Amino acid sequence: MAKITLFAQIIQKIPRDLIKSLIKKHDVDKHAKGFNSWSHLVSMVFCQFADCVSLREISNGLHSANGNLNHLGMRRAPGKSTLSYQNEKRSCEFFRDCYYALLNYFGQQVKFSGRKFRFKNAVHALDSSTITLCAKVYDWAHYTHSKGAVRLHTLLNFETMLPDFVHITDGKSGDNTAARSVQVKNGSIIVCDRGYFDTELFNVWDSKNVFFVCRVRDNMLYRRIEERDLPQKTHPEVLIDELVQLTGNETSVQYPKPIRRIAVYNAEHHYTMELVTNNMKLSAGTIADLYKARWDIEIFFRNLKQNFHIKSFVGTSRNAVEIQIWTALITMLLLAVLKQQAAYKWHFSNLVSSLRLNTFTKIDLQKWLNEPFTPPPEEDNA
Repeated sequence: MAKITLFAQIIQKIPRDLIKSLIKKHDVDKHAKGFNSWSHLVSMVFCQFADCVSLREISNGLHSANGNLNHLGMRRAPGKSTLSYQNEKRSCEFFRDCYYALLNYFGQQVKFSGRKFRFKNAVHALDSSTITLCAKVYDWAHYTHSKGAVRLHTLLNFETMLPDFVHITDGKSGDNTAARSVQVKNGSIIVCDRGYFDTELFNVWDSKNVFFVCRVRDNMLYRRIEERDLPQKTHPEVLIDELVQLTGNETSVQYPKPIRRIAVYNAEHHYTMELVTNNMKLSAGTIADLYKARWDIEIFFRNLKQNFHIKSFVGTSRNAVEIQIWTALITMLLLAVLKQQAAYKWHFSNLVSSLRLNTFTKIDLQKWLNEPFTPPPEEDNA
């Protein structure tokens, strides 16, 4: 039997030295007054872990574990007003950099088993998800006349099934506009929906040696340059594979190079979709498979919204909202690491709910992950 709780064992997986270096870099403990950045990070991860819906629930939940706070690296549980003040004042950029640093740290230790393509290039899906808010309370989150919103523009890695980059904007920012702020590594393959069909954006990606696969808008104007051979048996759904030249007044100037157009029939829903790409080497069937894999990012958004507390917020300022989103991503990363390390084949949502039920249970974490439903040994009454 372990002497510390499951939650404390999970928190202890976070490298303190790495977080200390980020605290020093951002100088976020300058006016801490007893509630330092580490305690703030742990408190907000606890908010996600325990699905707390208010600052009072976070404070009371941590107060109930007073005897175990030293295992979390905290001296005392925060008060509601203290947590509210720090959510507003402590920079959300510190929490953002914590996510990226932990993603890199765990990525070097854990082999994630997501969807695999046998490419040397990293493959990503690019999409956004909108979280609606009350316009009167969140007056900075512009969206419509009656509603506010924030939008998560996410670059999902197909290997880890976790975001390599997230750009948070208000609800009015268009996908193609926000995509210019998404950091894409040279040589990557980006798969995106028609909201990102922007020839200026394609030209930027092309200049960085980034390959894109994007669904075509219905009003694309073009002329055929060359028709390519179709796959015979392996991908009968591919109807057209050709090189085209864009002929629109603006698109022909913004992207003057030939571009590859592929038409694919969806037998399940009985419609044909058109894709464009600047990759001339991959087969048309592989391009079609890449676009089908884009659905993985919708699964990621579903898991994030259903299992973590980001559809309502414990603070109303932009900084507080972004802190809650970044700590939700940090919590998701920690649980994804646990899922990969477990011998038991967990479904992600079952792992989240089971851990919540055992937050302050004192049991060995790895043993519980491997054998969650093994009954305790019978006592010998002889």
